[in-house]
Amino acid sequence: MSDMWTGGKVRLRGVETEDWEGFRDLAQNTVDVRNAGLVEPPRSDESFRSWTAERAGRPPGGEAFRLVVEVLADRAFAGAVTVGETDSRAGRFRTGIEIARDHRRRGYAAEATELLLTYMFAEQRHNKCEVEVYAFNDASLALYRKLGFVEEGRLRQHEFFAGSYHDVVLLGITAAEYWATHQRPSVR
Repeated sequence: MSDMWTGGKVRLRGVETEDWEGFRDLAQNTVDVRNAGLVEPPRSDESFRSWTAERAGRPPGGEAFRLVVEVLADRAFAGAVTVGETDSRAGRFRTGIEIARDHRRRGYAAEATELLLTYMFAEQRHNKCEVEVYAFNDASLALYRKLGFVEEGRLRQHEFFAGSYHDVVLLGITAAEYWATHQRPSVR
């Protein structure tokens, strides 16, 4: 790893205005069916351009932020990772990841999440990361479990979309659990 934001396959970078097509494709092809046009009316390309331009103009970091997952080999937009619901007093935050359909099953989500966790635990000194995953999303549940997240609960019939109610699984990982299986960043 050449820097904290770069792994063997992907790097995390800020949102650029040119990323609007990548975000449009994510919204149209995501596993999260709430964003797949089943609940909200279709959006125009201009709405994606303005949404992305607004995010590109935001300063880096802060309480909530979004980073692009970029493939090292060809600099392709592979998806996005987010941080939100940050509670610095309690030392916890939430994260989520979306990977474009044609970039799935290549290890990009795992590596991007590890890069983000390393930053949040080592540099921001947070103690715990939480995620919410729909109970039907087997791929995301497997990803987070593989990374060491532990199921902490289930919100039954918590979300309504696509004509029915869906459970949400709550998972979490502490900094100590993460560092037990990952190398801390070095200044050398």
